[in-house]
Amino acid sequence: MGVPIEGEPVQIHSYKHNGHIHRVWEETTVLKGSEKLVIGANDRTLVTESDGRTWITREPAICYFHSQYWFNVIGMIREDGIYYYCNLSSPFVFDGEAVKYIDYDLDIKVYPDMTFNLLDEDEYERHRREMNYPEVIDQILKRNVDKLVQMIRQRSGPFAADFIDIWYERYLTYRR
Repeated sequence: MGVPIEGEPVQIHSYKHNGHIHRVWEETTVLKGSEKLVIGANDRTLVTESDGRTWITREPAICYFHSQYWFNVIGMIREDGIYYYCNLSSPFVFDGEAVKYIDYDLDIKVYPDMTFNLLDEDEYERHRREMNYPEVIDQILKRNVDKLVQMIRQRSGPFAADFIDIWYERYLTYRR
């Protein structure tokens, strides 16, 4: 597994458990790249869905991927504050082309006041049956939901008070 180069653009590829592509973000600037952690940023980037439909993100976002956690976090910078979208997923890999992970359907949306909702439990259950998620994956994901909730409540990691601001400032230096 390679390490993405800081300041360079990479794609982000999301897959489903069955190996099919789910979604591709065309360009994200690497702000920190190591074997354990990738922090990236994008703004108005093209996203392609598995069915070929495309859309463009609406606001700047800081993306957090960790090799030890079964989730990734996107902090979206909006007029009324920072919203976080957390995907329960496999740990990331970087193959020189893209940051890649398996999306496991469950999501947590966190609002600027740090309240949050667990989303898509029905989709998770349906895909768990259809794609035969192993029991061990189910257990890992449930533990990582708990870890994510703990991080949100403690405002640690990507949820720390100044995390998004610091990385967004770094992103702006690459855009100048």
